Amino acid sequence: MSHKLSVAPMLDWTDRHCRYFYRVMSKQTVLYTEMVTTGAILFGKGEYLAFNDEEHPLVLQLGGSDPAAMTECAKIAEQRGYDEININVGCPSDRVQNGRFGACLMAEPSLVAECVEQMQAAVNIPVTVKSRIGIDDQDSYEFLHRFISEVSQAGCQHFIIHARKAWLSGLSPKQNREIPPLDYQRVYQIKQDFPDREISINGGIKSLAEAREHLTRLDGVMIGREIYQNPYLLAEADQTLWQSGAPVISRAQVIDEMAEYIDRYVADGGRAWHVLRHMLGLCNGFAGARLFRRHLSDSSGKTGAGSEVLREAFAQVSFE
Repeated sequence: MSHKLSVAPMLDWTDRHCRYFYRVMSKQTVLYTEMVTTGAILFGKGEYLAFNDEEHPLVLQLGGSDPAAMTECAKIAEQRGYDEININVGCPSDRVQNGRFGACLMAEPSLVAECVEQMQAAVNIPVTVKSRIGIDDQDSYEFLHRFISEVSQAGCQHFIIHARKAWLSGLSPKQNREIPPLDYQRVYQIKQDFPDREISINGGIKSLAEAREHLTRLDGVMIGREIYQNPYLLAEADQTLWQSGAPVISRAQVIDEMAEYIDRYVADGGRAWHVLRHMLGLCNGFAGARLFRRHLSDSSGKTGAGSEVLREAFAQVSFE
């Protein structure tokens, strides 16, 4: 699997409808689930692992720290057809810390290594790690190097590094995505020190041009909020980063494909808003984009709403 570009796992955002929408625009970009905890998989009553077949290549992001539970979930994910499993060692929220997973695990590299080793021994799909560059006052390069080294020795071949440290107290998850300064050079140095490992970078990247620049130094780029807010960025990803000869999909073609998806979903008992909420940014930058967003928001929650809401909204946008 090529990790040149991936969409970051985003809680409450990158659900299966969002991922299907992204896959319509890019066939190559790697997609991630929202973080799913081991408890939700092993004891939850919801269908946390559902996905559309079209979403591949698809990675399950897993939250947890108990090696036995993580290994059991890895087996389930492989059976369900996921292409890869990613361990969350980057989320700084209080809820995550209380469960002893996420960014706080950077302080326990031996535990992360144990999880990787046991999971990798139990499945045939890759197990990767997404981390920060540090946590709280443990933010030296030596701290990050030691973490990567120990987890790497356990068999992890691919690290996605959010190029900000996380403050585990005092900042909200949103503030942790914005306030700690970015340090791309530190991620570049990790790649130099671990040339045989695949290193991807995450944090503050807003364009495919920036992605291409990072790819001169690293193996992969992960983009989150910018893609969610401006999803059509993905439409040229295959051509720009993978040199695909396929034509760039137009917004009108995206509308047609998503209209079919919405009608199938509604026919199965779903609500159009569950899909359309992820499409609000599709026409950003054009005349009528605000009307597009407003019509989707106002009309898609109504009883019986279907793809006509999307087509009506799109008709209000001018691309001239």
